[in-house]
Amino acid sequence: MKKILTAILLVNIFILTAQAQDHRFDPPWNTPPASAVPFTVAGVDNVPDLFGDINNPDLVVFFGGNQFMVIDDLIAAFKKAYPAYKKVFVETLPPGILAKQIEGGSITIGNMRIDLKPDVYTAGKNRIDQTPEWFSRTEVYGKNRLAIMVQKGNPKNIKGLADLGRMDVRISMPNPAWEGIGKRIEEAYVKAGGEALQKVIMETKVKDSSTYLTQIHHRQTPMRILYNQSDAAPVWYTEAFYQEMIGHPVEMIEIPANENIEAISVAGMLKAAPHQQAAKDFMDFMVSAAGKAVYKKYGFITE
Repeated sequence: MKKILTAILLVNIFILTAQAQDHRFDPPWNTPPASAVPFTVAGVDNVPDLFGDINNPDLVVFFGGNQFMVIDDLIAAFKKAYPAYKKVFVETLPPGILAKQIEGGSITIGNMRIDLKPDVYTAGKNRIDQTPEWFSRTEVYGKNRLAIMVQKGNPKNIKGLADLGRMDVRISMPNPAWEGIGKRIEEAYVKAGGEALQKVIMETKVKDSSTYLTQIHHRQTPMRILYNQSDAAPVWYTEAFYQEMIGHPVEMIEIPANENIEAISVAGMLKAAPHQQAAKDFMDFMVSAAGKAVYKKYGFITE
């Protein structure tokens, strides 16, 4: 009987330990701002893509989600260069979702509705070019390229994009419906293996669920790799670079130039920006040496 009770106790300890580790890789991966009551509960109350001061901000910026990792350093450097701006609010959601928010005037996350209007919106050039009438000024401030994120040790022996067509490889893939990166990855699939590879990954494997289409790729994909829900994921180079930088057990597989694509990041100042001077100052900062230094630190190409 004693042995049985001991065994039950050990099983319970194992279960509790496993449950305690369920959220060990969860965001926010950035440093939350200080406040009187820090209250982030993993898996319950955790809003990693909203940053800073939501009440009466001096500046509101909507960033394409893949740039979440630069926010701490970028906003700190901006405030140092322009100390008049104390309160900045930033969103780092998928660019297509941000575009819908701009068009519709609001977004609801959980029980929270946000109707702040952005002063600056950043996204890939293709997305910015779809709505030129929104902007009074646009600036190119960086470039990116694709890589493949895999689990530490690369257990599936992924060597390139062609391996993502294997039926034993579970893929995390951005949904092209709202993630600009999705369409660019499809271009890379065609480069690497023709339309046949693109169809296998985006049709055959979607149907059998071995390709998982994400809703918020820059958050879901690292977590799916870290929690062994996916084996490999095409991502922006900077996303894999960042996960390695913060010590998470992932690896980056680089994609050769002849199969890769280049993404151009563009900032647009909204004609309807509520804070016109702040928007102008932030646009100036984005293309300054100080602004580009932050992006370079996180693996972006700034030359």
